Amino acid sequence: MHIHILGSAAGGGFPQWNCNCRNCAGVRAGTLNARPRSQSSIAISDGGIDWILCNASPDIRAQLESFPPLQPARRLRDTAIAGIVLLDSQIDHTTGLLTLREGCPHEVWCTDMVHQDLTSGFPLFDMLSHWNGGLCWRPIDIGGEPFTIPACPRLRFTAIPLRSSAPPYSPHRGNPHPGDNIGLFVEDTASGGALFYAPGLGQVDDALLAWMRRADCLLVDGTLWRDDEMRICEVGDKLGSEMGHLPQSGPGGMLDVLDGLPAPRKVLIHINNTNPILDEDSPERAELVARGIEVAWDGMAIEL
Repeated sequence: MHIHILGSAAGGGFPQWNCNCRNCAGVRAGTLNARPRSQSSIAISDGGIDWILCNASPDIRAQLESFPPLQPARRLRDTAIAGIVLLDSQIDHTTGLLTLREGCPHEVWCTDMVHQDLTSGFPLFDMLSHWNGGLCWRPIDIGGEPFTIPACPRLRFTAIPLRSSAPPYSPHRGNPHPGDNIGLFVEDTASGGALFYAPGLGQVDDALLAWMRRADCLLVDGTLWRDDEMRICEVGDKLGSEMGHLPQSGPGGMLDVLDGLPAPRKVLIHINNTNPILDEDSPERAELVARGIEVAWDGMAIEL
């Protein structure tokens, strides 16, 4: 299984266009040892020819240009994108579909709840129907039944419902439903390699831990270092837990969760611009290194 990190930042990217926090100001000025990052998305393939997008970032055009295998130029109009899987209906994970309109129709796998949001509060399916048939919906079962995508038949996907919130435009905002947010467990049936991918992860229970223990690579929510980070940095009032993100630090935080899991590779993705782990010289980054935890960056490649 080939995994390519197209974007590794949370919504807004890094530096965020309207933010002058220590991290954003430092990376612009060149005084912070950090890499700029675009908004979170990955591509997965079983052979390096056809690729499945997991989420479609608003930065998708630049991400495609930065990864030549997604534009193989075999014909006059071409792409190696053979399918799209949406893990939720958030703006920073779905808006890239608008940029991909010239390549419609696209097959899009998502849950009933995500499809409902994207045909009501944020009606992307309806909008894009005007471009060569638009988006062809392929429902994702959240009952534990694996599914496959024809272009990458060696990969077996299982959707795992996560506890989090629907976006503000959702008809059931404030009334969470199973399927609002999912993680993906992806197995390569030939190599035996397994990925657990969850860029938004608010709570971890025993059932979820059982899936995470089976993975060779954990690619998980690294949004915030501390729950009150937005308040401390004076850029917002919400706690990470209120936004559906488990912070890295503190009792029961993501670092504690990862410490107890056997995966050879543990990688944080969906990093918010305020998170001190973006600074490669920070004590927080040194703690990750000591624990054997990596920080995803745009262009990072993983093979399982």
